[in-house]
Amino acid sequence: MNEMTGLEQLKTMMEGNIPRPPMAETIPSDLVEAEDGYVKFLVKADKRHLNPMGGIHGGFSASVMDTITGCAVHTMMEAGVGYTTINLNVKMIRPIPIDVELIAEGRIINRSRRLAVSEGIIKDENGKIYASGSATCMILT
Repeated sequence: MNEMTGLEQLKTMMEGNIPRPPMAETIPSDLVEAEDGYVKFLVKADKRHLNPMGGIHGGFSASVMDTITGCAVHTMMEAGVGYTTINLNVKMIRPIPIDVELIAEGRIINRSRRLAVSEGIIKDENGKIYASGSATCMILT
């Protein structure tokens, strides 16, 4: 894996040639598109994500946002270079529906030698926005 760029790793994962991370089971998500600076996932909250009030816990949106913003950064990493999230901002615009497939997209806003900034959005197939956010990642060389 250290010989592949971040984008190569994600594409290899999409093809099923390397396993998905266990987090993809905790937060049901399928990577369906990855390009330089961009990722698209399909995500679906289920009963495991319910809070005591019967709604989807805000941690679902936060975890998805961390995934899509981080993976957008991951697409820009050279072989052997890592990153870590140092700041995550999430705006929960409307409740996440249960058992409904949503689209989650992440994009790079800026990358410098030591930091990368990305943004994300969770929406339905009609473009209705459920959450948006941004992240700053430190590049680890």
